Amino acid sequence: MDGNNLLQNPCGEDQMEGWEMTENGGSEWRVEELPGDCGSTFCNEAVKNYFVTSFELCLKRQLVDLLAKGFSTETLDSQPTILVEDWYSGRTDCGCIYQLCVSLLDENQEVIKEFRLGPVTLDPDNDDCSWRQVTHTFSDYGPGLRFVSFEHGGQDAKFWDGWYGVRVTGSSVIVQP
Repeated sequence: MDGNNLLQNPCGEDQMEGWEMTENGGSEWRVEELPGDCGSTFCNEAVKNYFVTSFELCLKRQLVDLLAKGFSTETLDSQPTILVEDWYSGRTDCGCIYQLCVSLLDENQEVIKEFRLGPVTLDPDNDDCSWRQVTHTFSDYGPGLRFVSFEHGGQDAKFWDGWYGVRVTGSSVIVQP
């Protein structure tokens, strides 16, 4: 992953550390090794793990305090480009649902600008279930940025007991002053 990534533990190397569980349904979140049962290989060999969801909605979030990360108010008010990336995939034996919401927040954690994707349904009957990349670039969002909220997750589409839901890894938030 990029050295400028502001997200902690983007690939599950430290289990769930750094992540706040905002929805933890079913059998809760779990970390598994790539490629996993009924999974596909990942494009970056350095990535060894992924997070996997269960049969009810599972969402996890990180709130990045940009001032605490060393950015000045002047830099943030100059509207630096914010690059966001996430990777998701399904299993070849069970459909799943993925969603992502990244919000730029002011000092009161009010939304300045938001990017949402999903819910996206992956169906193994119509899809090869390989890893898919999501990227978004924030620019021209106005002054006042102080926090970035990154939240993603989903669930399986068949309500199977266990960890048959969407898989996520390689998440990143990068500020380019």
